[in-house]
Amino acid sequence: MKELVEVIVKALVDDPDAVEVTESEKHNEIILELHVADRDMGRVIGRQGRIAKAIRSVLKAMGSKENKRVMLNIVD
Repeated sequence: MKELVEVIVKALVDDPDAVEVTESEKHNEIILELHVADRDMGRVIGRQGRIAKAIRSVLKAMGSKENKRVMLNIVD
C-alpha cells in the first residue's frame, strides 16, 4: 500500500523527490504517514479534500481485501 500511495502522490505533485511515505502496522490497522513539500500540500489534499478522500477510498478498498483498516495521515 505504501508503494501505491507513493505512485499516486508523485504523479500529482511538483516535487516528487520530497514525497515520503512511512508505514506502521498495529493489530488489524495500517497507518500510513505521507510527507510532501509545503507547496504541494494543496495539490495532495485538493479542493474540499476531494483528492485526499479519493486516495483514502482506494486504500480502504485494498485494506478490506486483507481485512485491515487503513489510515492515511497527511503531514507537512
